Amino acid sequence: MGEFSGQVVLVTGAASGIGLSIARKLLGEGARVGLLDANESALQNAFATYGPDAVLIGIDITDEGRVAQAVTQVHEQFGKIDALINCVGITGITNVQSHEVSSENLHKVFEVNFMSSFYTSKAVLPLMLARNYGRILHIASIAGKEGNAGMLAYSASKAAVICMAKVQGKEYAERGITVNALAPAVIQTPLVDAMPEVQVKYMTDKIPMKRCGTLDEAANLAAYIVSPKNSFTTGFTFDLSGGRATY
Repeated sequence: MGEFSGQVVLVTGAASGIGLSIARKLLGEGARVGLLDANESALQNAFATYGPDAVLIGIDITDEGRVAQAVTQVHEQFGKIDALINCVGITGITNVQSHEVSSENLHKVFEVNFMSSFYTSKAVLPLMLARNYGRILHIASIAGKEGNAGMLAYSASKAAVICMAKVQGKEYAERGITVNALAPAVIQTPLVDAMPEVQVKYMTDKIPMKRCGTLDEAANLAAYIVSPKNSFTTGFTFDLSGGRATY
């Protein structure tokens, strides 16, 4: 019997990186989990062995109608949704100054990073309101607090995610629902591995611990945030930055 025994959690971006680590931790702690990702084959490879405890849904997370269907599917399968963790995210094109940013790429990054989190929370909130209980976590970034040069689309989209958590945290504070954000600095993920070395160095040089965070560190903190134990913190952005963020 794990800490999340009896809990139902929906995780987006579950096929890789932080989302994958969080989903595995929750399943290991006894949760039943709905797993959403565009890469359906990667979901199958990662979670097929978990059987009926894991509902695997390949999805275009920027399609609001499809997101609503997926939320309904998970709800019908398990009878409730206790928590939502939005992990899906892309950096878009990086290492470019603002006047060189492609409007098309900017829109794409916002659709994936911000709009998808809005779509999922919009779909689960009525289900949580009906039970006067819920936990929502939007994975943001230290870039959303401070702005990383050469990463306009990513930084601005994550700032929007942080502000959404603040708004939603206030809106549902009296209904047993907490909504928070998590702002990691550089976490060692495939997304980071794919970034230009100069961009990664720019970010790690700002971290007092002088290292990337680990996936386990991210998963452990995320699990606490969406647990029943976290009952009096909402509209807050949790730090996961090795000392970089002090506010």
